[in-house]
Amino acid sequence: MTGTTLLSDYRPYPFTLSTVHLDFRLAPLSTRVRAQLALTPELPGAALQLDGEELKLISLAIDGVALAPADYLLTETGLTVHPAALPEHPFTLETEVEIAPEANTALEGLYMSNGMYCTQCEAEGFRKITFYPDRPDVMARFHVRIEGDFPVLLSNGNPVAEGPGWAEWDDPWPKPAYLFALVAGDLIATSGDFTTQSGRKVDLNIWVRPGDQDRCDFALGALARSMAWDERAYGREYDLDIFNIVAVDDFNMGAMENKGLNIFNSKLVLASPETATDTDYERIEAVIAHEYFHNWTGNRITCRDWFQLCLKEGLTVFRDQSFTADMRAGAVKRIEDVAALRARQFREDAGPLAHPPRPDHYREINNFYTATVYEKGAEVVGMLKTLVGPAGYRKALDLYFDRHDGQACTIEDWIKVFEDSSGRELSQFKRWYTDAGTPVLKVIDHFKDGTYTLEFTQETAPTPGQPDKPARLIPIAVGLLSPNGDEVVPTTILEMTEGKQSFTFEGLGAKPVPSILRGFSAPVSLDRATTAAEQAFLLAHDTDPFNRWEAGRGLARDTLIAMAGGAAPGPDYIEAVGGLLADDTAEPAFRALCLRLPGEDEIAAALHAAGKVPDPDAIHAAREALAMTVATRHETTLATLYDAMAVPGAYAPDAAPAGQRALRLAALGLLSRLDGGARAEALFAGADNMTESFGALACLIAAGKAEAPLATFRARWATNRLVMDKWFMAQLAYAPPETAPETATTLAADPLFDWKNPNRFRSVMGGLSANHSGFHRADGAGYRFYADWLIRLDPLNPQTAARMSTAFETWARYDAGRQALMRGELGRIAQTQGLSRDLSEMTARLLG
Repeated sequence: MTGTTLLSDYRPYPFTLSTVHLDFRLAPLSTRVRAQLALTPELPGAALQLDGEELKLISLAIDGVALAPADYLLTETGLTVHPAALPEHPFTLETEVEIAPEANTALEGLYMSNGMYCTQCEAEGFRKITFYPDRPDVMARFHVRIEGDFPVLLSNGNPVAEGPGWAEWDDPWPKPAYLFALVAGDLIATSGDFTTQSGRKVDLNIWVRPGDQDRCDFALGALARSMAWDERAYGREYDLDIFNIVAVDDFNMGAMENKGLNIFNSKLVLASPETATDTDYERIEAVIAHEYFHNWTGNRITCRDWFQLCLKEGLTVFRDQSFTADMRAGAVKRIEDVAALRARQFREDAGPLAHPPRPDHYREINNFYTATVYEKGAEVVGMLKTLVGPAGYRKALDLYFDRHDGQACTIEDWIKVFEDSSGRELSQFKRWYTDAGTPVLKVIDHFKDGTYTLEFTQETAPTPGQPDKPARLIPIAVGLLSPNGDEVVPTTILEMTEGKQSFTFEGLGAKPVPSILRGFSAPVSLDRATTAAEQAFLLAHDTDPFNRWEAGRGLARDTLIAMAGGAAPGPDYIEAVGGLLADDTAEPAFRALCLRLPGEDEIAAALHAAGKVPDPDAIHAAREALAMTVATRHETTLATLYDAMAVPGAYAPDAAPAGQRALRLAALGLLSRLDGGARAEALFAGADNMTESFGALACLIAAGKAEAPLATFRARWATNRLVMDKWFMAQLAYAPPETAPETATTLAADPLFDWKNPNRFRSVMGGLSANHSGFHRADGAGYRFYADWLIRLDPLNPQTAARMSTAFETWARYDAGRQALMRGELGRIAQTQGLSRDLSEMTARLLG
């Protein structure tokens, strides 16, 4: 595979790098970077290979002596110093390069965002700053001096000296280059402090542009809560004197965990009741926690190579999910996490982009920051915790931190700490890391003479490069309910290790109703013949919140599948919804989730899995018809609920009032189909928070009554870049699909559509692709629009273009006409002259 990096090719770097001194003299088009690398040869006769891209070499020396041109080889991708020019003893390599941050539109390395200097070095951006062994297993201490005409000059570690126009920072902890960070600009801090469990005071700062400082308090509080939780749950204390977060407008990712200087997409920092929704608040809290938790799971212990990316990301996602579950409603959080996993990762597993959490090859590592690495990686960690129990999990993590602090590790290191701490042999479990695909767990049951038997079969479909899949170790959480709804067998963990395996339960008075895969104990697809009556029974009686939601979701999904095939809506789901609406013992947030119908993409995936060809238009019509039926049947109850869930007093983003607002807006979405949007218009006019304002606007867009509200919204928020991202997205995601491609074209011509800004680009492209039947309109207009913009963005920002190309990953689901149209657009992208490595690899994989 030409240009492919293989896991099997890993070799340790032949030099030890102990310290790095960097000196920056900032200028938009001519920044000078001087670097001193303290190196020790470890492999006699090895050449010194350094990565470097888009760098102008000014000088090169070893121990103060300039190298002659014959001593080294300079290419477009790096610098190699020949062995004959290298000392056999420790030495210092000195380089000076020139770079142009203002011209860096790829937003990797050092670049500028509205006059601010900032960096993004993961995965391979540091090589655009200076010549360096840009790989995660090379860890060194950094000392940084920054010179620039800015009031704020930041880097990693602790501040050690400063003066007019300069500052120096020292990071005492060895780190790989991908964790380097620098920020320079006119910024204002919202500050606080945190006292660690050992009594050490840490200064906390949220740095933003002038004018944004009134939207930082929640982020600052979230940081303090994260620090306290990590001490309590994992025994991990922060290890520097200061922790800085900087909000940046132009950012390809969500946030970056650079040691002591986290750089965030501004949408994941800035929040006020008027500008951020409840979902925004929850997401901000979770991502701040995620990046902070990386201080130990990613920074202090990092990954040996990029194949091990899921080691740091999967573990840290699991940690941030656990944190959010503790801060908010745990059961609701679990349901939301699983819904997101199925929407993104199961879809990934089912298509041409399928790969294991730890792949064994890649062409462009930026293309493997995926739901499989992050979300499925977290599920694998969760299964380990299930297998060894909470106490065993804490024991394993304590050993992991003690054994591997300061190291660059592998999945094998991670599995070994669980084996050593628990005494279990986990080689079969490791397949979750090395095998792609979602196992299908088929179940049949038998009952005779008081003995109930569950017979499981596991199968995993072939995925690219992996045709055969041996059995995995699957933890299956099972409970049993009696016919009257009582729980007769509480949650029990069954460990499935074979391709086909049976488990029995004895001493039962009647055939029970099984509750299988409680808490979604493994990321599998459950295949069991059931009835609408049984699903309704579990929705009403199951003691496991996830499986209660799952029963209602399955009932709705089956109803929609039947309706997409031409059937009328059956009574079972309609009646079950009525029972749920009347259940005041259930949390409002839980009821809101249960009222949310399965998405059109989910129905398409279910039809495809059943061997049927999904019709996007029929699915959309079925979903609209079912929503109208529910609204009509339960209008009185919904109206009562809408009024009862109004939250009095000042806005608070806490879980309880957020759950009430979620249920109120779920009811409003249904009622708006009956009242012509009257309630939504009133709420939009009187809302004092973005959650209700935007929720009402979405209802009005869906009802076709949004022309004036959209104008009002734009007039109020035209200068607020994050709120306007919502304005762009909503007009596509909630709009009638018949005109979605034309609406996208109109929005792309809007003067506020700054397509070079990743957030704004994603708001339009993501909004269109979220409109399932609109994106998949039979004439291919959605596909053409989308491909045109990927081609346009790619030369400037390959990373964002490549990641957005996944909208095409489900092309094989649909009819021959749509398949041909999507493959045609992918082929057009692939044939574009000068296509980036990022997008080129993605189109090749998408086309198979």
